[in-house]
Amino acid sequence: MEKADKPSFEKGILASQLPDRGMVEGQAGGEDVLLARLGDEFFAVGATCPHYGGPLVKGLIVGEELRCPLHHACFNLRTGEALRAPAFDPIPCWRVERVGDRVFIREKLSTQARKRPPLSTVQPPASVVIVGGGAAGLAGAEMLRREGYDGTVTVLSADGSAPCDRPNLSKEYLAGTAPEEWLPLRSPDFYAGQRIELVLNSRVSLLDVQRKRVQLENGKTYTFDALLLATGADPVRLPVAGATASQLYYLRTLADSRALVKEATSAKQVLLVGASFIALEVAASLRERGIAIHIVAPDPVPLEHIFGREIGRFFQQLHESHGVVFHLGETVARVDGRQATLSGGLELDADLLVLGVGVRPSVALAEQAGLQLNRGVLVDEYLETSASGIFAAGDIARWPDPYSGKPVRIEHWVVAERQGQVAARNILGRRERFEAVPFFWTRQYGVAVNYIGHAEKWDALEIDGSLEEKNCAVTYKLDGRTLALATIGRDLQSLTTEAAMEATVQGRNRRAAPR
Repeated sequence: MEKADKPSFEKGILASQLPDRGMVEGQAGGEDVLLARLGDEFFAVGATCPHYGGPLVKGLIVGEELRCPLHHACFNLRTGEALRAPAFDPIPCWRVERVGDRVFIREKLSTQARKRPPLSTVQPPASVVIVGGGAAGLAGAEMLRREGYDGTVTVLSADGSAPCDRPNLSKEYLAGTAPEEWLPLRSPDFYAGQRIELVLNSRVSLLDVQRKRVQLENGKTYTFDALLLATGADPVRLPVAGATASQLYYLRTLADSRALVKEATSAKQVLLVGASFIALEVAASLRERGIAIHIVAPDPVPLEHIFGREIGRFFQQLHESHGVVFHLGETVARVDGRQATLSGGLELDADLLVLGVGVRPSVALAEQAGLQLNRGVLVDEYLETSASGIFAAGDIARWPDPYSGKPVRIEHWVVAERQGQVAARNILGRRERFEAVPFFWTRQYGVAVNYIGHAEKWDALEIDGSLEEKNCAVTYKLDGRTLALATIGRDLQSLTTEAAMEATVQGRNRRAAPR
């Protein structure tokens, strides 16, 4: 819709035009504004999500929350506050006035921080240390300040770059369609203004639970009253016979992506080892640069263990339609210079090899500290580890998933951010359960797939719609119960199913609460 076609809210619209929980987009003061109705109340907020610019009018209202259709960021309709990642910035608000049967949008309101309830019975920690400069670490630090915490906040990051938009490293940035200045999640001024000490190139080698201190590899120590462990995951590094270290590339950090971008300027053909999300996204991005791509993987179908055979075949055919060649059921036997020999004997030229065969949780520090582990760091429903005052979030955390009823560890960007936010509030004594339904997305050749829930196994897979037409919903069930949903071209259905799953968990908790 062009701006000229959008209604002018300054002239008012009939209240009867907007049903309860309905939304309409229009103009006020030359800006795009979303008008929403809840019963007899009307709210005017910014029309686009500050994360990736999603059109909020195509989203969903849940209670007093407005949820983005693209990546499920949540905003408070009354205040505009970003309640849950992946968005951190609020959306603007306008004053709304009803005169008779018409509703008018008046002046834009100043942004004001939401007032938090006092922590009268809880003494906040004097200092918080966050180990890890990824999604969970940054989200935790930002939430501490947003909650009004005034103590010392230190983020110790092994990376050489400030927290960045990691999903973009294998997508637009690698494809050359997004500049690097888009990548930082926050500017240097943010850390200074919020009094967050961000220490880069600093790997923690020792966590002393009893003395409440951490020590860096260079010997420097930091003491803490509370700690958030958010060390993330490391790429699985495979030995490839005959290959030198300079021939093998991985993608996890901004430095990794920069190295691939540099090589992409002259590479003609790239060999991708593995058919993971990262590998397929790298393949799509490099194809956009015109580079020939061969994918070698032992799997019979890409992503079959996550999506099932049908969607796995869909992704394979999508890549093949863009010229990618798959060598499934094979591995790289050896490399001689620019020539790679596959296990089946085929020889391929490759300017470089990119390995995308998964990641492993970085739990060495937690193990050294004696924290309880089980294929990750075990945490309770409040994301607290076996050591009081030490929390864990992100790729390392294995938590009791309230929907499936099982401990899970999930390597999703949005999950990590939301866990960082909840852990921060619990560091301050909020006692908030982590109940968010897991969510992730992938986008390849302009085709976006949203996935909510978590299904490690299923006995029924139901497809509604058409994969070929890129308009479908795929439901994963076990014993008749929906565990997960994958959608293509059905953002609203993804949101409504997510809300229904959350309501199930909240209802179960209300029934279990002591009376």
